[in-house]
Amino acid sequence: MSVIVLIGTQWGDEGKGKITDYLAKRADLVVRYQGGNNAGHTVVVGDEEFKLHLIPSGILYPEKICIIGNGVVVDPAELIQELDSLSDRGVNTGILYISDRAHVVMPYHRLLDSLEERRRGNNKIGTTNRGIGPAYKDKTARTGIRMADLLDPPRFAAVLKENLNEKNEIFDRIYGVKGFEFEEVYEEYRGYGRRLEKLVQDTSVFINESIANEDNVLFEGAQGTLLDIDYGTYPYVTSSHPVAGGACLGSGVGPTKIDKVIGVCKAYTTRVGEGPFPTEDTGKFGEQLREKGREFGTTTGRPRRCGWLDAVVLNHAARINGLDFLAITKLDVMSGLKTIKICTSYLHNSGEIRHFPANIGVLGECEPVYEELPGWQEDITNIKDFNDLPLAAQKYLARISELSGVPVALIGVGTKRDQIIVCKPHGEFY
Repeated sequence: MSVIVLIGTQWGDEGKGKITDYLAKRADLVVRYQGGNNAGHTVVVGDEEFKLHLIPSGILYPEKICIIGNGVVVDPAELIQELDSLSDRGVNTGILYISDRAHVVMPYHRLLDSLEERRRGNNKIGTTNRGIGPAYKDKTARTGIRMADLLDPPRFAAVLKENLNEKNEIFDRIYGVKGFEFEEVYEEYRGYGRRLEKLVQDTSVFINESIANEDNVLFEGAQGTLLDIDYGTYPYVTSSHPVAGGACLGSGVGPTKIDKVIGVCKAYTTRVGEGPFPTEDTGKFGEQLREKGREFGTTTGRPRRCGWLDAVVLNHAARINGLDFLAITKLDVMSGLKTIKICTSYLHNSGEIRHFPANIGVLGECEPVYEELPGWQEDITNIKDFNDLPLAAQKYLARISELSGVPVALIGVGTKRDQIIVCKPHGEFY
């Protein structure tokens, strides 16, 4: 039995879907614990590509049980569309459960998201306009609507009326736009409730019983450490906790139940949205990474900002999450480079910085200090054994491990399901 948390070590988009898919083969239960449909995982199975936004990647294995935990904010319309799309492609979606404590993304959340972002002007955060931030804001303000409310018509009607009274006043007085009619929203969302009712339960009980039965459990995070509401590049962050500690909060499982934490790190660095990014390359190399690595958002299609690997970020993630192992993805994208750079610290007018700063004003003024390593020219997409990698690639991985203090256990060398190298003995997790 093993209980594993899988997290992103950068700004998200590290390729967690591929690693989740690999680990899910041996898991009995796969749990999504935070975020909403503002995140996306891409998994390639054979010649088919699956883009998942709310449903855990384990759904692509028909015998796995998948759970959407209480830390997720659920847009029921999007969830139903995702379920139907997977079913149409022959994926069994019958073993999916949703926490009755998960909050619901309402239509006024989506409108507020876009209006608030527009109002920020040049100071915009770069949200996906999916209503995720406003849904978490209502959760914290204790005015949110949960899945349990959605299944209780009198309760749902009461809390919806309260919310619409407040939100419609905001739309009218602050933004000068039309709000929402109670009956229209109530009927639409009651329909979603009826469709999803059989999937809703107290998933914390289910997960803890599975752990007690010595099942293998995998917790799958969305986004990455640098988008965490506390430990990311605030305010250019998401509204939840993608870090390993968020798995406990977002699923109802105590920290003593967690056995291992695996961090997913891309062989270079990317981010979507606004905010400082010390190793960003806005020139030819950044464009080369974007095209070769297909660096466009799974959810929005936005081009990702690209740059060299940042070991300051990786060290921050290793400490915050208590990483046991690293999974390095997209190593194949680095093939063909004469030299490869790794940022080992930052230079600021206050001196050298080795720990990721909280002040984004400082971070925006930082210049990366690079260490250069030799690159390699060989195509590595068909390699199955670490020792068959070019020596320069092996040294690059060893240096990443040395700088982060975390052993490399898995290496992604392509987009397909089987394009992964397992580094024994660290690669055997269950």
